[in-house]
Amino acid sequence: MSTLQVLTFLVYLISGATFILALKFLSSPRTARTGNLLGAGGMGLVIVWTLATTTGMLEHRWIIIIAGGVGAVVGVLGARRVPMTAMPQMVAIFNGAGGGGAAVVALSEFLSSVKVEGAGTLLPVIPMIATLLGAVIGGVSLTGSIVAFGKLQGLIPARPVSYPGQRIIAALLLGGLVVMGIVLVLVTNNVPLFLIFVAVALVTGVALVIPIGGADMPVVISLLNSYTGIAVAATGYVLGNYALLIAGTLVGASGAILTQLMCKAMNRSIFNVLFGAFGTGGGVTVAAAEGEQTAREISADDAAVLMAYGKKVIIVPGYGMAVAQAQQPVRELMDLLVARGVDVEFAIHPVAGRMPGHMNVLLAEANVPYDRLKEMDEINDDFANADVALVIGANDVTNPSARSDQSSPIYGMPILNVDKAQNVIVLKRSMASGFAGIPNPLYAEPQTAMLFGDAKKSVEALVSGVKTA
Repeated sequence: MSTLQVLTFLVYLISGATFILALKFLSSPRTARTGNLLGAGGMGLVIVWTLATTTGMLEHRWIIIIAGGVGAVVGVLGARRVPMTAMPQMVAIFNGAGGGGAAVVALSEFLSSVKVEGAGTLLPVIPMIATLLGAVIGGVSLTGSIVAFGKLQGLIPARPVSYPGQRIIAALLLGGLVVMGIVLVLVTNNVPLFLIFVAVALVTGVALVIPIGGADMPVVISLLNSYTGIAVAATGYVLGNYALLIAGTLVGASGAILTQLMCKAMNRSIFNVLFGAFGTGGGVTVAAAEGEQTAREISADDAAVLMAYGKKVIIVPGYGMAVAQAQQPVRELMDLLVARGVDVEFAIHPVAGRMPGHMNVLLAEANVPYDRLKEMDEINDDFANADVALVIGANDVTNPSARSDQSSPIYGMPILNVDKAQNVIVLKRSMASGFAGIPNPLYAEPQTAMLFGDAKKSVEALVSGVKTA
């Protein structure tokens, strides 16, 4: 083994260690920034080493420099200009770019192999299977992520877009991919057939994600992230690049685990998420049932007094807080209450928002102390001791129907025990349903009061009220 090979394996080992440590640090908001830097540093090391040591790179250096420069500019602008409320969209589109990159590499490797081996010559089975996996999973991740981005951005209806024969068409597409894959591995390395294979993979990505409603976007994003990781791992195997293999495997495995945790938090199977056509995208459905609900309103000043003179306040953030960009006023409200001796904590539901960890990211941006962010299992028993539960734009994750109504689509989903608090103040624009498209009986409970309006303005009014209380 040459010195260059030894050094290359050493670089792969170091980068692999940084990827593993990055995942470890990303498990806590306190260390997430360090985790990001470690992961980026490890990948940067691999990129620089590959460019410096790979034969033939200098021949295409201008293409690499221009492409890398464009990517760097897009990354910097995205990091600096995209608001935190749009982070799910950015995660979706960047994830799609990773999947698309893996598919393009698989296509390139297939065409190169056919050119070297000659048409009609079967390629080695294991590398061919890895190439096909990179192409199909990367293609599905690319178009699926684009559809997810469209739903999150409002370019595509967030509600489930179902059509007759939806499951049959999805099954035919997947079956077609399996059949074409077998033919390409065992019968012929036909280039047109491979191109058709990639095209069907792209269509499959659209077909699988377009029927999924907005309520399931956290699960979809984590699942597509897992797909991209698997595609990258397959690409790493084909290229003989251990850094890609390690990184892809870690992303694929962590994405799969996160997907399972998201499904558990919603008490639903992954099959139900993919084919259940659940969620309306937050529209006003079941209007008749909602119309029968009666809700008690409260003024911002009265709500402020309740919190200012209470001993314990639990704040429940939801997607409405993200839309209104109310995280900074929420932190100011927390500071004022803490200064008055009130114990303030935040209850975080695993699927609140539009991507895993959405609420943690928003509150961390506003410099809310990490020790005040409590996961659902950690804080649920504390609601019974809370003087006030302040719900800011959260709906389905606080819906008591999940416990008692067996006919409800969210029945069995673990929820935050907001209704156990002595007083519940809900900040919402209207009585419209959440993404599940069902009414929330919490709003009609005697201890619940509604503060209607834009979440940011409502929190700012609460801040003013606490200052004068």
